[in-house]
Order: sequence, then C-alpha cells, then structure tokens
Amino acid sequence: MLDKTVCELFAGVGGFRLGLERSSKDWQTVWANQWEPGKKNQFAFECYCSHFGKNPNHVNKDISSIDKYSIPDHNLLVGGFPCQDYSVARTGATGINGKKGVLWWDIRDILEAKHPKFVLLENVDRLLKSPASQRGRDFGIILTCFNKLGYSVEWRIINAADYGFAQRRRRTFIFAFRNDTTFAQHRIDKNPIYIINNIGFFANAFPIVASNELKESALEYTDLADVTEKFSCSFENSGFMCDGTIYTCGTTPIYKESTKLQDIVTHGVSEKYYLGNDLSKWEYLKGAKKIERTSKTGYTYIFSEGPIAFPDPLDKPARTMLTSEATSNRSTHVIEDPITKNYRLLTPIEAERIQGFEDDWTNTGMAERNRYFCMGNALVVGLITQMGNYLNHIFEHESITPENEERKAI
Repeated sequence: MLDKTVCELFAGVGGFRLGLERSSKDWQTVWANQWEPGKKNQFAFECYCSHFGKNPNHVNKDISSIDKYSIPDHNLLVGGFPCQDYSVARTGATGINGKKGVLWWDIRDILEAKHPKFVLLENVDRLLKSPASQRGRDFGIILTCFNKLGYSVEWRIINAADYGFAQRRRRTFIFAFRNDTTFAQHRIDKNPIYIINNIGFFANAFPIVASNELKESALEYTDLADVTEKFSCSFENSGFMCDGTIYTCGTTPIYKESTKLQDIVTHGVSEKYYLGNDLSKWEYLKGAKKIERTSKTGYTYIFSEGPIAFPDPLDKPARTMLTSEATSNRSTHVIEDPITKNYRLLTPIEAERIQGFEDDWTNTGMAERNRYFCMGNALVVGLITQMGNYLNHIFEHESITPENEERKAI
C-alpha cells in the first residue's frame, strides 16, 4: 500500500484537502501553498490554517519563489490552477522560456523535482480550447510536459450537477500517473477507448455512456516552442494520452439526480440580503440587451446578450459560483425566498453549501465579500471526495517496487 501523502498547491480554503479527507482520514497533506498576489490580507490562507492548523509546511508565499526541491516528498500532487497563456518563446542561446507568473511552470518544476506518482489538477473547461487563436495549444503544452516527464494523462470535463451536486459548474479535471506505477502497467496494453469508457480513473469515479468515436493525434514536436508554434488538435471533453499519443472522444455522463437550490437554502435570513421593491436594476442586468460599443481601433459593433433566469429557479442546481458573487452583477444569484416570497441574494452559508463546504467554513474573521470571493475560487468538494474514493483503491493496490524506491532515492 502506498502512503497517502499529498502536496496541495493553490490551496485556497482547502477544498482539495477537505474532499480527500472526507474519503479517508489516512490522507496526509505534507505541504500546502496558498498565496493571493497583490493582496495585503491573505484571507484564504488564514481560513485554511484555521481549519488545518498553522505549521511550517503550510506556506503563504509566491510559489515561484520557492525552491521546489525543498518541498517534502509526496505521492499525490493536487491543485486548481488558472487558465493562462502557457506558450514558450525561443530565446536564442538560452533555449526556451515560459512567461513569468504563469503557474503551470511551477507545477511542471515540482513534477521534475519531486516526481510524484500521481497528479490531480483542476482548471476551467475552456482550457481544452485555449487560446482562441490556436485551439487546444495550451493543453497540448501541458500534455507535452507530462509526456516528457514520464507520465500518462487522463482528462474529463465534469459538470458537478450531472453527478448529483448542487451547482452547474463545468471544470476540466486532469489525472496524471507515472508510467512506472502499477496503475499504469495495468493499462499500458489496453485499448484507449476501453480505458476512457471502462477502466480509467474518471470512468471509475464518474461513469459515462460508452463512446466509440475516438480521435487520435501524435505529439510529434521537437520542443515546447515547437508545440507553441505548430500545435493543432481538437480536444473533446474526455481523453487519454500515453507515450506521446493523444486519444480523445466526446462522452455523456450517466446522470444522477441533482441537489437543488431549494434543498440548501436557509430560512429566516437577515433583511440585508433582500433586494427591496425596486427591481429595475436587476431586471436590466438579467435581461436581454443590445449595446453599441466601439473597439480600441475605432470599430463600432453591437454587443448582445440573452436573458438569464430572474430569479434563479429553486428547483434546479445553482449556476456556476463566481468570485463576483458579492457584487451586483448579471452573474449574481437572486432567489425568491421560499418563506417570504421576496427576492434576495444568497447568504455566505448558502454559497458554502453550493460548493459543498460545511456551514460557516469561511466565517473566520474575513468580511462577507471575501467569503463569497473564496467560494467563487473554490471547487465542488464532493467531486474531490468521489475521486478520493477511487484514489483510495489505487493507493491500496499500488506496488512499491525496488525500481520505484530507487527513483525516489534519486
């Protein structure tokens, strides 16, 4: 059995850790990093420490400033990282360099320094189509990095509501595993479509309707700059990469009845959450509109957007929770209170429930607007627990071979 040691990057208020620990108390987070750039107050980190304690291995520093070899050994690396421009440029005699401040390169450096057996990452769903000018290039760079470091990769875009949770939140999840693991060896000669449909990580954690339409593409590039300049591949919502070959297909979840907003709303909330009688501002924000705009180059165009539900229906899961939930904007949730029948905003506790946290998880001294912000940055904890349940199985059956131990010693 493999030790359940975890390194948690971009930890936020601890969603990955909480989700894993709900699946098993054996998970041990040996190092965690959370840093909100440009912020004097580090509210998320303070919240994290309020639940998991203050110790030298809970680090509130810019990850790019940290010596990656100083991070403790771990068997699982987890983190939710931002979708950025991952491209690299040729720099003459110095080789190739990625852009500063792009957090993927810190993940890659940790993989190179510590080489954990397993990796579980989360990103927005548009990662697979980024950037707009060269669809899929950024994800192609990520897959190339994993391939060069000796990993195979699975991915799936998962909508939490499809599997019973209280939020329509689509996110790309990436599961990578070292090619010398027992998990990899049991899949190395299997048909890729069989892995995606039946025996892969995501197939076990989140069942799907079997798909037979598989597209194949090779990572035939000399270096990352070559990927940046030439990559071309259309990624579907599910896929698998092994030994430099990409296999991808569109899949359909086996749906589970979702938790609805009406199942999580609280009663008797403070008057400050109510909108009052004048709803004209909200009707405009939520309604359809066409607005004439002028670009920086002087080009005039019509910006259009359709209406969204006002109020949000209580008999459906919530929409995606954003960091702007505390502000008055189009994406802010507005519900009809089930008791008073008046329109109101969500409370911080309801925002926490939508993400699957315990009530008052973020009630650690920060202002309410920061509590909403932290929830918008978080992930659906129940998804991680569901993945953790299968990770428990993987770790229990993972062999520790002399070859693995020699690699660890190096």
